[in-house]
Amino acid sequence: MTGYCHRVKKMWIILSILIVSATLIFMGCQATRAGYESAPYQVVRSDGKFELRDYPALTVVETPAARGGNDTDGSFMRLFRFITGANEGKQKIAMTTPVFMSSNDTNATMAFVLPAALKSSTVPTPSEAAVTVRELPAGRFAVLRFSGGRNAKMEADSLERLKTWMTSEALTVSSPPVFGYFDPPWTPAFLRRNEVMLRSEERR
Repeated sequence: MTGYCHRVKKMWIILSILIVSATLIFMGCQATRAGYESAPYQVVRSDGKFELRDYPALTVVETPAARGGNDTDGSFMRLFRFITGANEGKQKIAMTTPVFMSSNDTNATMAFVLPAALKSSTVPTPSEAAVTVRELPAGRFAVLRFSGGRNAKMEADSLERLKTWMTSEALTVSSPPVFGYFDPPWTPAFLRRNEVMLRSEERR
């Protein structure tokens, strides 16, 4: 019975992903990440798949998410509804990359970066109470790029690799990790661009 329940749960997760994918295609989402504006940054230095980057302040729309979630908790669709008109004025806003996922000891969030041309003072008020707009402060981040489907083990392994590299580079960690996911859900896992980021300062 346990095995049967597991298969049924897995089937529903796959079905949910397919439904979300079909909805995004129908509503005009781009087929690949190349079709989207991406959050801007400047590379300070690089070492293979590791980079140290400077990010400007970013305006994001954010919502609570399930810890280690699989996007079936409705978080993605809450944000997607916001950019497709569930806001004051029913304004449509372009999708960007990456989708940011972050968590700490008490909560987890999902966030879309808003287009650079949309100034924070002109962002419409979300229609849903669980959706908020805020500004992420500018800063320097250590980043590791990796591929594959989203899962807790891959995130944990990538985070550990990034921390090890930061230690070797005399970089301190000054924030919880943020994971960035760049690709539509129909992209094959081995072609996906994923990143883990840690706000950082160089040791003096």
